[in-house]
Amino acid sequence: MTSLTGLRREMMPVLAMTSPPGVDSLTDLPLTPGQPLFRSRLLLGGFLPAGTSALTLLSLEPGSGFVEQSPMTGMAQWRHERRLTDAGTGCKVTDTLEFEPKILPDVTAALIRMFFDHRHRRLRRMFGQMP
Repeated sequence: MTSLTGLRREMMPVLAMTSPPGVDSLTDLPLTPGQPLFRSRLLLGGFLPAGTSALTLLSLEPGSGFVEQSPMTGMAQWRHERRLTDAGTGCKVTDTLEFEPKILPDVTAALIRMFFDHRHRRLRRMFGQMP
């Protein structure tokens, strides 16, 4: 959840986000809630520029969750909350999104749903499916 390599693995091959050199984890950076940690380029397929995000966390609890509210290209508002909850022999990942696209809200909502479905499939492949 805090590993940038892990986040890239979760998002690819659909999208990649850049990070500062030498930063391996979100916990490597001092967190001031509401202040950007770094500016990231968003790359479709890992290479095609698709915008930027000023990665901003409101809270980060390693192993439990985070709330991200980042200024992002194409979005008037973006808020992503991820929670990890104990589920017996594993954990349950819950992503809650609130966003307001600047254009094509229905198309954008469908694309974001597909992207997060993809992320959850990748997580199940990486860590296993709960029985």
